[in-house]
Amino acid sequence: MHLSGIVTRLRAAGCVFAEDEAQLLISAARTPVDLAAMIDQRAAGLPLEHILGWSEFCGLRIAVDPGVFVPRRRTEFLVHQAVALASQSLARPRTVVLDLCCGSGAVGAALVAALDQVELYAVDIDPAAVRCARRNVGAVGGQVYEGDLYEPLPAALRGRVDVLVANAPYVPTEALGLMPPEARNHEPRVALDGGVDGLDVLRRVTAAAPVWLATGGHLLMETGEQQAPASVATVARNGLIPRVARSEELDATIVIATMPADDPGDRSRRRWFRESDALEAQNLASVGQASGSRSPTASCRQNVSE
Repeated sequence: MHLSGIVTRLRAAGCVFAEDEAQLLISAARTPVDLAAMIDQRAAGLPLEHILGWSEFCGLRIAVDPGVFVPRRRTEFLVHQAVALASQSLARPRTVVLDLCCGSGAVGAALVAALDQVELYAVDIDPAAVRCARRNVGAVGGQVYEGDLYEPLPAALRGRVDVLVANAPYVPTEALGLMPPEARNHEPRVALDGGVDGLDVLRRVTAAAPVWLATGGHLLMETGEQQAPASVATVARNGLIPRVARSEELDATIVIATMPADDPGDRSRRRWFRESDALEAQNLASVGQASGSRSPTASCRQNVSE
């Protein structure tokens, strides 16, 4: 099939950038049979990135497997804001970055590419996303964990995170049906559905952030423009200093929350977690000694970076 015929087919299927997409499909196809199959998939609504197996993000080629959330161009604004904050405010030799709801790991990988000496951790609850993130994050020396937000992370990371980025789901449940078919039909609901007002996951991220952030560290969350005031209020209630960054060009809204210096409440929260961990370890050891078996904690935490 000639280029003009492919463009016509894609345009009829509703592809806005039909010419660009046609060129990409032609470049990726190994045989005419492959090309025909790829055109059929795209015309049927499969995301272009799932067909190609990658997405361009911040100048990088990010692997994107079928069924994994496709990184959006607007999220590049989150990366730019995080890089600016890390470059301006951190004097430590290594920047500790935590990427929650990481999906393919695109945000974390982009931060490693833009900053010097990054210690990167990434988390997602979706096993398919974790498998994909292993390829992208693992390639730049980061560690990937599978689980619910902070739950699978090592306790030693508490109080050490300089930059915490969260591209968490923020689409209200009732608005999911209004999303483009290629998103709602081919991306996991867990990566899209933010609950009744779209802020369920962002509230959970914010509530626990003070435990993990270093003094002066920053939490950056993508959200909808209309959701920003409620997000700012949530940040303030949790003792962080909020502000909003907006890009009209990318139609992107970022809520930035900064950990204030010398927060006695923060120190108390961290001390409580450390003491709770120590008590839990002591209790487990006592149980193990009483039963003649080893402590089960090694099998309870799952590090899936291998």
